[in-house]
Amino acid sequence: MIDDGSTDETVRVARENGVDHIVRHTSNRGLAYAFMTGIEACLARGADVIVNTDADNQYHAADVPALVNPVLEGRADMVIGARPISEIEHFSPIKKLLQKIGSWVVRVSSGTDVQDAPSGFRAISRDAAQRLMLFNSYTYTLETIIQAGRKNMRVVSVPIRVNGDLRPSRLVKSIPSYIKRSIFTIVRIFVIYQPARFFGIVAALLFGLGFLLGLRFLYFYLTEGVSGHVQSVVLAGALMGMGFQSLLVAFLADVIAANRKLLEDIRYTQRSTQGEGTKSFARDKETA
Repeated sequence: MIDDGSTDETVRVARENGVDHIVRHTSNRGLAYAFMTGIEACLARGADVIVNTDADNQYHAADVPALVNPVLEGRADMVIGARPISEIEHFSPIKKLLQKIGSWVVRVSSGTDVQDAPSGFRAISRDAAQRLMLFNSYTYTLETIIQAGRKNMRVVSVPIRVNGDLRPSRLVKSIPSYIKRSIFTIVRIFVIYQPARFFGIVAALLFGLGFLLGLRFLYFYLTEGVSGHVQSVVLAGALMGMGFQSLLVAFLADVIAANRKLLEDIRYTQRSTQGEGTKSFARDKETA
């Protein structure tokens, strides 16, 4: 269990109910940071399969075997529990729509067929966990799937059940806040994982608008024979200049993305090396 700076005696209650492993943050670090803390703690303990679930009791714990089996059978590196979104009564229509949009963006960006990308109920193999490295401090759900897909991991979805709503979400303060954060997360995903495509689209739009305004000026100049509509030329030049700058940013961002991939590979190698030592130590203890 990860205690992310909780002030409601979560640790005491967990210990009273037999939780064996508790990792504490002295202050609230956010969901994504807490998730990675849990991943690191499990890897350090030699886990071969890691199952993650949220603290709000949203997911049906009896479905854990359904998540783990594809990993144990060698059919998947990451298994995402797909909730029956349309049947969840306490989800507002806007939230349901954003869930679908977010899942679509993740499918396009990752090349996977994940049905419920925001779901936090998932199983991850040891090798897949060692390859994860998050950049988003708000949530981990979308980014981890995109990383998995872009690293050619096998990602599958399995249907799961959900429990009734026990309390309002502490992660989602309000619908406007949820919408803002969701849009920011989706845009950030495109910028981080498909920078050339993102800035290339921006450059094309700016060039296109500038070109159309240039044609507008040329049309009036040829048909009316006057030098009016100079503002169209000025704006066209500005837009095309911004388009050229966006194209340069696209090239630079693509180079940075390649460098980030090299760093991720180095981090994976370090984790794998450390992990083998940890597992050997755990086996020695069991033998003793």
